[in-house]
This record gives sequence, structure tokens and C-alpha cells, in this order.
Amino acid sequence: MANFVATYINRQGASALIDIEAADLIQARRSLRLRGIRATEIKVKQKATATSSSAATQLHDKLKLSRLNELLEAKPGIKEKAIFASKMAALINAGVPIVRSIDLMASQQKMPLFKRALESVSLEVNQGISLGEALRRWPKVFDKLSIAMVEAGEAGGVLDESLRRLAKLLEDNAKLQNQIKGALGYPVAVLVIAVTVFLGMTIFLIPTFAEIFDSLGAELPWFTQMMVDLSSLLRSSFSLFLLLGLIIFAYLFGKLYATPIGRRRVDGLILKLPLFGELIQKTAIAQFCRTFSSLTRAGVPILMSLDIVREITNNSIISDAISNSREDVLQGIPLSIALGQKNVFPDMSISMISIGEETGEMDAMMSKVADFYEDEVEAIVKALTSMLEPAMIVLVGGIVGSILLAMYMPMFAVFENIK
Repeated sequence: MANFVATYINRQGASALIDIEAADLIQARRSLRLRGIRATEIKVKQKATATSSSAATQLHDKLKLSRLNELLEAKPGIKEKAIFASKMAALINAGVPIVRSIDLMASQQKMPLFKRALESVSLEVNQGISLGEALRRWPKVFDKLSIAMVEAGEAGGVLDESLRRLAKLLEDNAKLQNQIKGALGYPVAVLVIAVTVFLGMTIFLIPTFAEIFDSLGAELPWFTQMMVDLSSLLRSSFSLFLLLGLIIFAYLFGKLYATPIGRRRVDGLILKLPLFGELIQKTAIAQFCRTFSSLTRAGVPILMSLDIVREITNNSIISDAISNSREDVLQGIPLSIALGQKNVFPDMSISMISIGEETGEMDAMMSKVADFYEDEVEAIVKALTSMLEPAMIVLVGGIVGSILLAMYMPMFAVFENIK
């Protein structure tokens, strides 16, 4: 057994120390979690001996390795969380105790991080901690949306119903994300293929034909000469400088987007893009209305619901509008008026939210708004796909055709000289 010193944050928000005896670092962490303590740092207790110093070094290396493994482990995505919520709802509805249900889910879980989280949650719930509080101790696995739905279900005694709504909500959000990925991923993939084909033919194929034409003494047309010069330029050191410039640009763009001001500017420009900006805006509105409706229907307070919805919104312009609206609602201003003043949400959605406030059925009205905009997103995706497919085909055909034309034009001149 070894002695450890753990640093953690107590309920008053101050840093505190605690001594613990355990066989190794992993057992020390497990013992602390059983006590409800999330340690920020664990060190071996120093002793004035060379042996203990060596042991401390080994344990410190184990701690670094453990942290590295946690960083490299995959986090559960929306699909995994939806499956978990759906199965938990079915088990609880069937009368299976919560701890037994979590144990069953942990035994079937293949993701290491998710499996450890469920095992820890099971131990803590078995000791009397609420399920929502146990989930809060694993922020890398369970987001605020899932935690809020679980806590609302526990408070109202309808945990199975809340989990079922959570599963449906996550599935709807995943569907929206897949539609966006499908709309944006297709042109990007085709564009990458087109550029790759163009560079491959320009760098490797054109020089071969240029040597043949040079040996025949053929005079190259202006278009062919332009492609040969471009090939020479790409094969020179210029291509390395160009690649380096693109890497530097991508790095600087990432740094800019990481800042609040830079992200707002980029997200603002994205919303102004033709078709794609409208698609992203309507997707965010549909996600906002669907999530807000599910949260309020489950009994989550409006202010907390706005906090959660703001965090899951990917566009900072829309996220800031929701955050500012929350401050207005806190001062007594109706949500529809607060959102309308931000000039981000369409008038139709604001009108329907206002009607929901007047009739006292905001969750139902929000759900209808979400249905409407989800249909709009689906229609835009279909329109984009139908327009981009022929455009991408023409682009790839134009690139390949231009290179073939540049290679065959000198052949016509050679044939005429032979005649």
C-alpha cells in the first residue's frame, strides 16, 4: 500500500488536500470517487528515502499515462447517448432498478470511457447519490442537456418518460446534423477529388507529353504552353512555398476562430452565404425549438433551458442572441420579444413563439416550429443536392477535358505537318 495526497475543490470553492492510502494510483482515484471527490491532482506522499523517491517517479509517470489515455479515448457521440437513454428508459419502465439498469448498460458498453463512467455512476447511485448528480461528475461523457432531462425526470417521478424524450431529442438532433453533413460534405468531397485529379495530371502527365512534343519539334498552342508552364511551376520549389503558405493560413485562421471576436465575424459571414447560410440558420432554429420544447415539457425552468440550448448551438451569432435573450427574460421581458429584438430569428418563428406564450402552450408551439424548420432544412438539402450534383460533374469534366484538350491540340499540328 502507498500513501497519496489528493488536491480537490470543496463545496465552498476552495482548494483542499486529503490523504488516502491505496495500492496504486487507479485504486486511489476509485476510492476518492466513492467518497464523491473529484481530484484535480494526486501525488504520492513524499518520504526522505531514495526508494520512495523512485516510487514517486513511477507513480507520476503512471498519472501522466492515465491522463494521456483519457485524452485519447473517444467520447460518446449523439448516437451512443441516444441508445443509452432509450435502453435505460425501457429498463426503468419495465421495473428494473436504476442501479441494475446502469450495470446492464455498463456491461454492454464497448467504449472504455463510457464504460468507466457508467460503472462509477452505478457505485455512486448505489450509495444514495441521485442519478443526475452522479452524471454531473462525468462532464466529458454526459452533457448539460442529458443531465437536465434526467434531473427533471427524477424530480417529477417520470424518469423513464424523460429518458425517452431525451433519446428522441438526441435522434432528431443527430438527423439534423447528418443532413448538414450530407449537404456540405458532398461538394467538399467532390472538390477535393477534382483538385487531386487536376494536380496529378498536371504534375505527372503533362510533362510526359511535353517531352514527346519537344522531340517531334511541334509548336505548342498557347493553351498547351500555358498548361506546361503551370506544370513546371508546380514541380518547382514554388509548390512548397504554396503548401507552406496554406498551412500558415490554416493555422492563423484556427487561431482567429478560437477568439470570441474572430468566431463571431466568421460565423456572421457564414450566415450570409447564399443557400448555405440559410441552411445553417434554419438548422440552428429547428434545433433550438426542438431542444427548448423538450426541456420545458420535462419541467426544466426556462432560464436553465436557455442556458443549455445556448451551449449546444454551433453558431456564435445565434448563441449570443439566445444568451442576450436570457438576460432580457430574467428582467421580465417575454421570450418572443427578447428574441425578436436580436434580428436573428425569422418573423414567422417569433410570431409562433408569441402565440405559444399567450396560450400557455409554448412547448407545443415550439415543437411545431421545430417541425416546420426541419421540413425546410430537408427541402433545402434536397435542392442543394439536385443543384450541386450536375455542377460538380461539370466541374470535374471541365478539369479533365481541359487537360486532355491541352495534350491533344499539339497532336493535330503534328498530323498536319506529316500530311
